[in-house]
Amino acid sequence: MIRSLLILGILAFFSVVLAMALGSVNIPLLDLWQTIQGEGSALNRTLLMDLRLPRTLAAFATGGLLAVAGALMQVLLRNPLADPYVLGLSGGAAVGALLAMLAGMGALLISGSAFAGAMLATLLVFGIAHGTGSWTPSRLLLTGVVVAAGWGAVITLMLAITPSYKLPGMLYWLMGDVSYARSPWPALTVLVLAVVLIMPLARNLNVLARGPLQAAALGVAVRPLEWVIYLLASLLTATAVTTAGSIGFVGLIVPHMLRLVLGNDQRIILPASALAGGALLVLADTLARTVIAPEQLPVGVITALLGVPTFLYLLHRSR
Repeated sequence: MIRSLLILGILAFFSVVLAMALGSVNIPLLDLWQTIQGEGSALNRTLLMDLRLPRTLAAFATGGLLAVAGALMQVLLRNPLADPYVLGLSGGAAVGALLAMLAGMGALLISGSAFAGAMLATLLVFGIAHGTGSWTPSRLLLTGVVVAAGWGAVITLMLAITPSYKLPGMLYWLMGDVSYARSPWPALTVLVLAVVLIMPLARNLNVLARGPLQAAALGVAVRPLEWVIYLLASLLTATAVTTAGSIGFVGLIVPHMLRLVLGNDQRIILPASALAGGALLVLADTLARTVIAPEQLPVGVITALLGVPTFLYLLHRSR
């Protein structure tokens, strides 16, 4: 366990270093080290400490948040296709945040609106999937896909009635763009606290992954644990959406690939998802900044190009 996390930590560190060094202006590693020590040129200090470092940390935090949320959703539904984007949580959070942006609210209210949207999506999915009986993982997944499509329609309507001068920023935000991230520290704080708080429940999550009946027979309070998972996933998703917009498929790709390599022990998967998800989004954002430099792509485009074929592959395997 420690060895796997150490390897992932080293990979995450090197992804951050690579993101700091590469861009429209490449910085040699020696100059990068001198700048970190406070000995570099003023131009390098401005470029690294004021521009690239906050953006890189925001990308790492966003990727970690989405990956941990995806890992939790896959345990809850016992389905490798589950993630906040597919289940409509990202769409609900995006609608809430866009409404706040249209109303001219501040960053704090935008965050609160995103969380409220994610919680509304949670209640809709659970309420519709529950119906007159109890919900099943497959029913909840299908309901989430339909609700996500509904949020997409609402977003399209909002864009249609939005003043033209606001459209470019909103479109880039919807595609996922880390360059709009203000401060990475709230997202990093939420990520660290979420991993610390969920780790004591990792054993119960391992039991829940085998099925609710077996978990209940072993003394796990299944329904309260399921609600904790969904609420925490909503918080993580809302924080990620507020930080960098709507970025899909990170919560789908990372936890599933880690399970193929590390097994299904949540004591390893949850912290590993935070590290691997952060590293993946940092590398994706670096590619988005450099592939057509000096122009920049939204990072959500890169994750979609990676996530769509992965989703189709997993869907084929699940058949």
